[in-house]
Amino acid sequence: MQSLAPIAEQVAARLIARKETIAIAESSTGGLISAALLAVPGASAYFLGGAVVYTKQSRAALLDVGEAEMKGMRPSTEAYALLEARRIRDKMNASWGLGETGATGPTGNRYGDAAGHSCIAVLGPAERAVTLETGSPDRAANMEAFARRALELLLEVLR
Repeated sequence: MQSLAPIAEQVAARLIARKETIAIAESSTGGLISAALLAVPGASAYFLGGAVVYTKQSRAALLDVGEAEMKGMRPSTEAYALLEARRIRDKMNASWGLGETGATGPTGNRYGDAAGHSCIAVLGPAERAVTLETGSPDRAANMEAFARRALELLLEVLR
């Protein structure tokens, strides 16, 4: 997680300067995005909360996303990451929401995505979603790569 600190510090500085807040809904990063942001002193000025939304049960309980909203949408897509970002932002009344979903490895997910696949979305005054494909089956390395790309995307949008 130390390698995420410089990017998290830049994100924190921008959010604090803008007097904006963020909430995180992450899945395959397992809380690393939130942990990186919370490791920056003064996080209470911008970090409202986060959730690891790893299963259908947690999606329903933490984001209030049911089967009706998922009709025609599958997890591990940019559209789903945007839904996560929107829902967590709205539930936490934050300026920004960040959603992340993917397949860390060592194998792919049940939706047909290969290991190393992540979709990340940032939603607030601006909106952006990206897909990252590392091509690696290394679970821990993918988790860190996904978290890094999420923080980079957030920084890009905040510029």
